Amino acid sequence: MTRPTPRVRKAVVPAAGLGTRFLPATKATPKEMLPLVDKPAIQYVVEEAVAAGLDDVLMVTGRGKRALEDHFDRNAELEAVLSGKGDTARLDLVRAATDLATVHYVRQGDPRGLGHAVLCAAPHVGDEPFAVLLGDDLIDPADPLLPFMTGLRDELGGSVIALLDVGTEHIHRYGCAAVEPGDRDGVVRVTDLVEKPEPGLAPSTLAVIGRYVLDPAVFEVLAKTGPGRGGEIQLTDALRTMARDPRIGGPVHAVVFTGRRYDTGDRGEYLRATVRLACRREDIGPEFRAWLRHFAAAELAGPPTAPPPSHRS
Repeated sequence: MTRPTPRVRKAVVPAAGLGTRFLPATKATPKEMLPLVDKPAIQYVVEEAVAAGLDDVLMVTGRGKRALEDHFDRNAELEAVLSGKGDTARLDLVRAATDLATVHYVRQGDPRGLGHAVLCAAPHVGDEPFAVLLGDDLIDPADPLLPFMTGLRDELGGSVIALLDVGTEHIHRYGCAAVEPGDRDGVVRVTDLVEKPEPGLAPSTLAVIGRYVLDPAVFEVLAKTGPGRGGEIQLTDALRTMARDPRIGGPVHAVVFTGRRYDTGDRGEYLRATVRLACRREDIGPEFRAWLRHFAAAELAGPPTAPPPSHRS
């Protein structure tokens, strides 16, 4: 009798990076706490995990990341002030982060790469499949990806990663997958992986993006994986081992994602994500879109003209 495949219940969010692309803003503020409109990027990531049914979240943090813990913890003084003012709307917003999920923390004392960060989660995850969501990779809430990935893992076993076609000009910045067709549209079988291939040597234009659903066998593989690209322990290298030998934790499948994804560690992508999310907000969206139309028209037309008035609450 075949043992049923355990369901995915836990999410791991590596958040120990230094955020050097956003200096000097990240000198004293974790990059994951930079706001998108009025909510830190890390909260969008946790909300995505919860929406996929994963409310047990482990954050792998590092030195200087205490603000992450404070954000998802109670702030009794602030709540008392808001309650005393009768400001229930903002009180609900403050409490929403605290009540969102059961959040645990482990520190990656030595920053040795994404693979090492995932390995730090082994004692918490145990012998269960789990999801990994990178803290600076944002999937637009209107284009849910993780529920499909966890469902695919439940059905097929093994591991499931997310791929995005980034074209030949950008593939050298990512882990790159060699694939063969799967049994359904948008799903492929991964046969090989290369971390940041040299120009002209990439097996495809399909880049690994920051969503993974992994078999726990990855921990044993990572423990035996030496430093790779950049002198770090690469998760891509461990997945390469598993893709080449499905006897180690089952096959590696991939979802080819065609929705909206933002690299919030990149300044341009961060700004575009902020604009898109602001435009869809019911409270500020209409006024912001009107201003944005005027601003765009003025920028294209030449010298700036006076914008429409802004009404602050």
